[in-house]
Amino acid sequence: MTGIDHSAILMCAPNGARRNKTDHKALPMTAAEIAAEAERVAEAGAAALHLHVRDAQGGHSLDVGLYREAIAAIRDRVGDRIVIQATTEAVGRYTPAEQIATARALTPESISIGLREIAPTDDDLAAAADFFAFLHEAAVTPQIILYDADDVRRFRHFVGSGRYPFSTPFVLFVLGRYAENQRSSPEDLDPFLEAMGEDLGAVAWMVCAFGPREAEIAEHVLLRGGHMRIGFENNLMRGDGTLLADNAESVALAAAAAGHAGRAIVDAAGLRAKFAAWSGG
Repeated sequence: MTGIDHSAILMCAPNGARRNKTDHKALPMTAAEIAAEAERVAEAGAAALHLHVRDAQGGHSLDVGLYREAIAAIRDRVGDRIVIQATTEAVGRYTPAEQIATARALTPESISIGLREIAPTDDDLAAAADFFAFLHEAAVTPQIILYDADDVRRFRHFVGSGRYPFSTPFVLFVLGRYAENQRSSPEDLDPFLEAMGEDLGAVAWMVCAFGPREAEIAEHVLLRGGHMRIGFENNLMRGDGTLLADNAESVALAAAAAGHAGRAIVDAAGLRAKFAAWSGG
């Protein structure tokens, strides 16, 4: 993969692991609510949905049964019109071994993996390499979550070691954190791109951003050749600080940004074709 990809991927993260309906009444929590949201965001232009599931108390869970229930509900609602990406996010509750076990049991079409969570130390990288080999064999496309420039450099070194089996890594740069009045800015992207250096053209990179400048950041990212993940996991507000109506509005704003950037958004079929190319298939 070289140069700017003239098609753009929009992924929606509709709920995340931490927020609930006290944060926004339209935030989906149950399998049925997530499935209905999947339909709305697909219609607004999202090719993929980043899936978190919740337990009976509303807490973050990596339970395979809950995942299967939600995936079945989404498929019943929208068929194959959206790619479903599960998460292995630990949120301080799950060990690397538990994250890997969930992914192995579930084998979704895509899964997001925090490099620093799956391999907290360099001693964990061998197990991570075995896990990535399994994902490649099982045709599961991973997205590697990178939280700062040090994560980027560590991942570049790992890929350079020859232990990452996918021909085009798919990465997510996270701008900001959960914090009161967090306002990520377009300039927050610069350290990630600088750390990626000459390898930037060899990866498929996506950004998520905390705070009300999400749509502005989306246009900045899309102009620079990246892809965008939007939704209530990271942001609940419009640029003027008022609450978004729902996740579909977030996606619609990003779709408009893609248009301004001259990028055509891909649908789920187009994204699955990219997955096949990125795996080396």
